[in-house]
Amino acid sequence: MKFDLFKLAQDFNKIQTELKQLQENIRAEGSAGGGIVKAVADGTGTIVSLEISSEFFASHDIDREMLQDLIVAAVNSALSQAKVELQKELQKLIGFPLTGLLPPNLT
Repeated sequence: MKFDLFKLAQDFNKIQTELKQLQENIRAEGSAGGGIVKAVADGTGTIVSLEISSEFFASHDIDREMLQDLIVAAVNSALSQAKVELQKELQKLIGFPLTGLLPPNLT
């Protein structure tokens, strides 16, 4: 079997391009407080939206600190879900499990 460095480079570039598209296209939602706060993250680890239900503003039972805690929980949940989705898609792309192969910010 002949080693083809040019083909290897092309394959690597293709996988890099596909990875970037996967990261940008993944959307994962996290919520907290029974859906009072919802966050959506993409596969790059970026929060793309944050929603606070109008129920929060109608309720006097939730204070500022609680809202902050709910936001943090929803954001962390969304980021965690995005990582899981990215790992699933990457495993499909390359054909084997990624456990221990990705940098810490992607695992």
